[in-house]
Amino acid sequence: MKKVLLLFLAAALSVPAALAQNDSAIQAAVQKTLNASRFKDIHASVLGGVVTLTGSVDLFATKMNADQKVRHVKGVGALRDDIQVNGPEISDQELQQKLLKDITSQLWGYVPVQFQAISVEVHNGVVLLGGHAAGPVAASDAVAVVENTKGVKDVIDDLQVDPLSDLDERIRWQEFRSIYGYPVFSQYVMDPNKPIRIQVANGHVTLYGVVANQTEKNAAGIRANSVPGVFSVTNDLQVANASQEKPNK
Repeated sequence: MKKVLLLFLAAALSVPAALAQNDSAIQAAVQKTLNASRFKDIHASVLGGVVTLTGSVDLFATKMNADQKVRHVKGVGALRDDIQVNGPEISDQELQQKLLKDITSQLWGYVPVQFQAISVEVHNGVVLLGGHAAGPVAASDAVAVVENTKGVKDVIDDLQVDPLSDLDERIRWQEFRSIYGYPVFSQYVMDPNKPIRIQVANGHVTLYGVVANQTEKNAAGIRANSVPGVFSVTNDLQVANASQEKPNK
């Protein structure tokens, strides 16, 4: 019995030493993974296989990249990410306007930006990305723009990705031709920051954006409803200075 007890105590005492050795190996692997210059201000500690990252970076994208790299290190059981994101002092309103402009610029060209209805809200540097993106590539590009913008502290990705079915693609283009082929709306087609947004999901169409007056909003709705094969049209266009418009008698 005494021999068994001694063996048990020896085994118990060896466990902390083995864990410490394992933590040391994990920490060395993590530090090797984070050896790039962009990670120079990130520090890692390991306890019981749990990695804690601290320090600071200039971009939220760098924080996310470090997080992903460490999670793939062999032996990491869990990760606590306490990295702080530095950045320039910029108001939420300024950051929101910059992000909207940069997202529009990024998506302008390879697919009509008129098919994107992406919204951006900013609260204390935390960005809520919402609305609709026409396909996964557009959604991914929009998220990348936000994550790589200085001043963004965190990102909540609530984007909905619209389907790219043949039906929806046909409707998108027919809606585009119907609305932007109407002379009244020619003023919007050349400005990527002020288009009428055409969002299509499973045959259902929603219009977003801002138009000059109620007459334009009504005309856009009529043009959208004229496309064959559309199941429904929701006209969510906003009217600029709506409160100043005289009501119809």
